[in-house]
Amino acid sequence: MHEQITQGSMVFITDGADGIGAVREIRRGLPELLVYIENAGDFVIPISAVKDVHSGKVVLDFDRLDLRVRNAIRHARDAEDSHYVAPASGEEEE
Repeated sequence: MHEQITQGSMVFITDGADGIGAVREIRRGLPELLVYIENAGDFVIPISAVKDVHSGKVVLDFDRLDLRVRNAIRHARDAEDSHYVAPASGEEEE
């Protein structure tokens, strides 16, 4: 399965949900990934915590992640402005 993982692949906890980060490095010899988690930085993720890989996406098994990674994922969206509304297609931002 890890042969399908590429640097830059988006990382998810649930297929169909918003991404929480991206693969920065694949460490095949160990085997593990270096994953950037939004709002938290880089974390080492063992390949054994990868649930699925498809369509350029890496889906992690939340239950197989250590506590530091779980906490980082829980706060991945904290820096986002919850009141921001993207302009409709064709409109310009002010």
